[in-house]
Amino acid sequence: MAGTTDFVAAQAVNRRNTLVLLVVLTALAAITGYVVGWLLEGEATDQVPMLSRVGLAAAGLMALASVGWSAISLAFGDRMVLAMAEARAIEKADAPQLYNVVEEMSLAAGVPMPRVMILETEALNAFATGTTPARGTIVVTRGLLERLNRDELQGVVAHEMAHLANLDTRYMVVVGVTVGLIALVCDMILRTMSWGGSSSGSSSGGRRDDRKDSSGAGLLIILLVVVAILAPIAARAVQMAVSRQREYLADATSVQFTRNPNGLISALTKLADAAGPFPGVSRATQHLFIVNPVQAMTAKTSSLFATHPDIASRIARLRDLGA
Repeated sequence: MAGTTDFVAAQAVNRRNTLVLLVVLTALAAITGYVVGWLLEGEATDQVPMLSRVGLAAAGLMALASVGWSAISLAFGDRMVLAMAEARAIEKADAPQLYNVVEEMSLAAGVPMPRVMILETEALNAFATGTTPARGTIVVTRGLLERLNRDELQGVVAHEMAHLANLDTRYMVVVGVTVGLIALVCDMILRTMSWGGSSSGSSSGGRRDDRKDSSGAGLLIILLVVVAILAPIAARAVQMAVSRQREYLADATSVQFTRNPNGLISALTKLADAAGPFPGVSRATQHLFIVNPVQAMTAKTSSLFATHPDIASRIARLRDLGA
């Protein structure tokens, strides 16, 4: 059958690409730290060394901070996300069909039965969180539970179960906090430079022989400003690229679990028309949902700001899988 997909190969490729992107983000954080240390050493010695010891130390600190921050988020991130979303735990008696579908998909995925929670909103959406499959939670909105039939609900639950089985939730926590760290440091750089700019020109002409050094320091400052502006943008672009790839992989894995692409295709069609914003959702958590609840993704959406592929592209790939 033309158009079929080797799921194992697709998962391996996407896992490798995600790891590469995480390494790129950590390297970006280290580069940002090096430039900061390089500037500090240049200002302290009135020289611009080619290899800065302070810069290397700052790069190491940024890399360690990235890893440490990620470790903290991996320990507590899922609880924070659920609290932010205002998700409510339910029992099997509250939604028997939903529980039955989650049980089926957990068996198909080979992962422990996750917790099941509800968001009390008429919007149609769902997400999964959990740093390990054993700590997984699947959350659906009240609107999704009421408006999808069983096949559609199974497709959505299988998509979220795929995120748990593929460890997407762990990856996205790490990527998210690294992007946040880079943005925070770069924002601090720009603020510090804006505060210190007025004092830098206050000294009188007692150092005429330092013009070469000061010109070198000036170039370094320009470089620092460029890094401080571009680094968060680059990190954000990497984060969005990771999110889009994980959504494609989760769609494909959903079909692997259900053997029925039509359920998810039909569900995505409905979600595209009823997945608007609701209380508890924010830009910090928008990438977790099966469909972005803050901004509709279309073919014209800039890839820099797209957390998800557009629905039409996702449906086209799903139809190709069923060909």
